[in-house]
Amino acid sequence: MKKGVINMTKRGAAAKKSFIKKPGRILISFLVTLVFGLTYFFFSLPAINFQEPALYAFLSLLPVVYAATNIYLSGRFRTPASRSDPKAIGKFLLSASIVPIIIVSGLLLVYLIGNLVSAPIFRAKTYSQLLAFDTGEFLADVQEISFDQIPMLDKDSAVRLGDRKLGELSDMVSQFEVSANYSQINFQNRPVRVTYLQYGDVIKWLNNRSKGLPAYIIVDMVTQNAEVIRVPEGIKYSPSEPIFRNLTRYLRFQYPTTMFGDPVFEIDEEGTPYWVCPKIVKTVGLFGGTTIDGAVLLNAVTGESQYYLATEVPGWVDRVYSADLITDQYNYYGKYNKGFFNSILGQRDVTVTTAGYNYIAMNDDVFMYTGVTSVGSDESNIGFLLVNQRTKDATFYSIAGAEEFSAMNSAQGLVQDLRYTATFPLLLNIAGEPTYFMALKDGAGLVKMFAMVHVQYYQNAVTGATLAECEERYKALLRKNEPTEIQTLTTVTGSLSEIRTAVIGGNSYYYLRLGEDPFYYVISAANSEVAVILNVADHVEIAAIDVDGDLRRASSVARRED
Repeated sequence: MKKGVINMTKRGAAAKKSFIKKPGRILISFLVTLVFGLTYFFFSLPAINFQEPALYAFLSLLPVVYAATNIYLSGRFRTPASRSDPKAIGKFLLSASIVPIIIVSGLLLVYLIGNLVSAPIFRAKTYSQLLAFDTGEFLADVQEISFDQIPMLDKDSAVRLGDRKLGELSDMVSQFEVSANYSQINFQNRPVRVTYLQYGDVIKWLNNRSKGLPAYIIVDMVTQNAEVIRVPEGIKYSPSEPIFRNLTRYLRFQYPTTMFGDPVFEIDEEGTPYWVCPKIVKTVGLFGGTTIDGAVLLNAVTGESQYYLATEVPGWVDRVYSADLITDQYNYYGKYNKGFFNSILGQRDVTVTTAGYNYIAMNDDVFMYTGVTSVGSDESNIGFLLVNQRTKDATFYSIAGAEEFSAMNSAQGLVQDLRYTATFPLLLNIAGEPTYFMALKDGAGLVKMFAMVHVQYYQNAVTGATLAECEERYKALLRKNEPTEIQTLTTVTGSLSEIRTAVIGGNSYYYLRLGEDPFYYVISAANSEVAVILNVADHVEIAAIDVDGDLRRASSVARRED
């Protein structure tokens, strides 16, 4: 018995001698923590910026890893005897963890205080001022747009066309996939969507890494033509790269303290692919009031990058401020412009953007448009917000009318037998009226028809197989149903000196000239059957809508006997 006790004592002494001494434990714990920290940073990539919430999680993990490693290497819990005294265990754990506990508690305290001082309850006014906007007159500011500037497709349709186009190229389809991140931009004064390719898998990346991604895809939003643009040098920097040329990782190592928004794939006017990487800053307290004060432009081929202030971003760039950021900032205004408690209790004048947005190209820039409705969501809009996505110049237009989803339902109701679905509408100036324009798609996602719906009188809705036909039908409907308080008619009489005809969008139009007048009155056969049987020298009475220009719209024509 005594011999067994002696042997156990010897084994315990040998175990104690095998424990790592304190200097060694500190060194090894530090090295383990360093390796863990570098590995964690390599994959999580938090900005070294105290306005970055993810940084606090990263910094809190390091002392925890150090303490856990140090405790393990101490060997205090390797024998039954060392685990038999709870009081000694607690004392040891406290002494070994006191510094990590202080560090983690300090970080947690900063994080909590940062959130507290950033809370809207204390900073409602500041939140409401994140988006500065003017008020404007829609018809004065937004001119009628030509057909070759109106996007016919939405993102889903562009994705389908891009996938189909890549499938036609046998040398690419087996190795690459098309990214679903299509960016709508204005390229050479045309609305297009562009996207990049990505590697099919890790093996395909290994096979093609040296050459990079060979092309990008551009889809014309008007002609619906998809084209693969080959890049001879290869796109070397993209989210598809898994290691050092990964876009996020490459940016982080170049700009370790900068917080970035989601990068946007764009091309300049020569077709060179770039990544537009918005720089995020917090303007309310420590963590609140997200906005953008500049952007890094990174050449996707060479990796060269340049930072620009928001006011200095080159004109060819279209997407610096994301639509989600803009709607968030307006919603802060709509919610808190009368104070925090009003947003909860009274909700007087509380507004919110509708659950969707779209893009329109104007003046070589891309504008985001969304409706604004009351917080009660009564299926009607009180106005619209139009924002330049490069400069964040914003304008609010006070136009009461149906919200976008009501207009979509109105358009779909016209073709319910065909079961077409409407895209989220664009807000356009058509014939001097604020008008929703949308495409109608079949079950395969292909655009089959177009629809126009009056914003204020959404029962005034038409469809057409072509855009021109849709517009002509819409204008005819306006002339027929426009309220008299809006429609101003001028009646003229005289003898016809000339009659011309033309067929536009499948409809016959008559151009009537009276006497020696240098201009013509225009009316379609659908609006006036009398126009079909008129002859030169007939005496007529014309109700004119337009009284200026060489071509003046007429709402009716009557033949007079006197």
